[in-house]
Amino acid sequence: MMSVAENLRAVRATLPRGVRLLAVSKFHPAGVLQEAYDAGQRLFGESRVQELAAKRELLPADVEWHFIGHLQTNKIKYMIPFVHTIHAVDSLKLLSEIGRQAEKAGRTEPVRVLLQLHVAREETKFGFTPDECRAMLEGGAWRSVSPLVRLAGVMAMASNVDDTAQIRAEFREVAAFFREAKSRFFAGDAEFREISMGMSHDYPIAVEEGSTMVRVGTRIFGERAY
Repeated sequence: MMSVAENLRAVRATLPRGVRLLAVSKFHPAGVLQEAYDAGQRLFGESRVQELAAKRELLPADVEWHFIGHLQTNKIKYMIPFVHTIHAVDSLKLLSEIGRQAEKAGRTEPVRVLLQLHVAREETKFGFTPDECRAMLEGGAWRSVSPLVRLAGVMAMASNVDDTAQIRAEFREVAAFFREAKSRFFAGDAEFREISMGMSHDYPIAVEEGSTMVRVGTRIFGERAY
């Protein structure tokens, strides 16, 4: 069985320049994350706020923490002082509350947020449909959210199926929406540049369709220790 460091090297070798690797470390103990850190990994993704906050206390200070789970507004305050990027913003209400909590916490740097798109043919997935996200952006209220919130791109999950043509079509839809949003609403904004899509089982397809960040867990850490 390969080590975490060996797994990281294997995954990195498959990624072209410009695509960043987010190590999805949820449910894995801090000691395993430290192995990845020692192998040069700095971006880690967690989906539970309490777990994220606890691990943050045990890992070096230069880790870039990303929250990738479905976020409840009452949990924002526990991670807002230090979280770098929130991947799954699926409502204007959530976006506004992130801004409010960022100001309350006295952040000096904006928190990056990604708009979550629901393109998978599964009801269990959260996120805006492309039409809902388009309407939210057209409404313009997001422009008056706190300057401590920075819209940095989009994220999505494809359907959990074996049909690679379907997966590819869903990722292609996300990339097309990103390009539309970039041209219509963020043409002069260099910070709106992220397309977070692709996980352990489908990230090679996501990269081919324009992903700038892949979220890989199992291929690095093995099966989760629930």
